[in-house]
Amino acid sequence: MGIIARSRRFIAVGLLMASLMLFASGCGLGKMAREQQAAQGGPVELKLAYHLPVDHHLSKSIERFAAEVNERSGGNIVIKTYPAGQLYTDKSINDAIMSGGLDMGLNSTAMWTTVIPALNVLDVPFLLPTYDSVDRAMDGSLGRTLTTEMERKGVHPLIWADYGFVQFANNKRPLRKPEDFQGLQLRGYGQIPAETIKALGASPVTMGSGEVYMAMQRGTIDGQTSGTTAMYDRKMYEVSKYLTMSNHAFCEFVLAVNSSAWDRLTEDQRQLMESVAREIRDEIRQETKAEDLKTMQELQQAGMEVYEIPAAEIPLWQAATKSVRDGFVRSTGDIGKQLVQQCLAANQ
Repeated sequence: MGIIARSRRFIAVGLLMASLMLFASGCGLGKMAREQQAAQGGPVELKLAYHLPVDHHLSKSIERFAAEVNERSGGNIVIKTYPAGQLYTDKSINDAIMSGGLDMGLNSTAMWTTVIPALNVLDVPFLLPTYDSVDRAMDGSLGRTLTTEMERKGVHPLIWADYGFVQFANNKRPLRKPEDFQGLQLRGYGQIPAETIKALGASPVTMGSGEVYMAMQRGTIDGQTSGTTAMYDRKMYEVSKYLTMSNHAFCEFVLAVNSSAWDRLTEDQRQLMESVAREIRDEIRQETKAEDLKTMQELQQAGMEVYEIPAAEIPLWQAATKSVRDGFVRSTGDIGKQLVQQCLAANQ
């Protein structure tokens, strides 16, 4: 009986130790195990965060991206999304991606410019005045250069997501030529937009987007610059009479992946994600173009007088704002000069 009892105790101890080892591999060593699985082509889990509300059209596109990757990988890649600032705000998300605290995140390029000044090129006025020129630039040398600049900071841009062109709205007079800006006070949304307003002869005013409607209603400012979608959502047609479709700057968002997380994926996993990314990028482009046109028409129907700058007159506006372009090149050096040339080449 003593021998039997000792055997049973030996078996029990062995089972307990095996259970503890399984527990450790599933919990305490979970990260190491996941990294080993990823290196061997096994299932990999990625956290994707963004601050936009769930009903925003870019949010819906990013959710489609995650769902498609999850489905097509057959569970080999699992992307978990955290929308509406659940994990990070637009001001904190970039640091989280660069540090590796977050695998993937969607944010505006404007929020990246503090660490990657080259991205300011998209705000330099009248460099990319049409959707076709934007597409050619982002799919060509400009996109490759900006990708390299982001990768220097430890992030891999997976999707350049179009957000739309920037326009001018005001309640004083039609803005059909650069001279019409003289004496106006216009709200901009950053340094280069403010410089653009100043170059055109108006005075830039700094304030939050949520303050613009009331400021225009009270006459504190005469107008502002933003996309037509934002104008319509914020009911700017109630306090603005004139809309100038200038297409003077372009807003992009970028879905960026931490470089270490990207490198842990196998080549097949990366190819799958890139394939889905291209499809979603093209969908976003179509949706953004349609939304820009739709909201312009809605603003017009709501009573705003719309003026579209003819393509033949773009050189006049480029000349009027040349000081902004020159300032961008001075502040960024050779890379800035290269970026400007790449933009101009995309117009040909």
